[in-house]
Amino acid sequence: MDTTEGTTARLNTVEEVMDRLRIGRSTAFELIGSRRLRSVKVGRRRLVSEAALVQFIEELDRQTDSHRR
Repeated sequence: MDTTEGTTARLNTVEEVMDRLRIGRSTAFELIGSRRLRSVKVGRRRLVSEAALVQFIEELDRQTDSHRR
């Protein structure tokens, strides 16, 4: 698998994203719909790249850090 900046090139299903983020289906699709969580459509499936998932988590960390100051 190719890696970009240390992130493995992988596509996650919405169900995998839900499990990793510990969120429900509606929240997952809300994040995707608002483009806070980038995704791609392959056929009829909506998938989230590992890089997009890592970027989303890092953005949450940055927001949390800025609120603590």
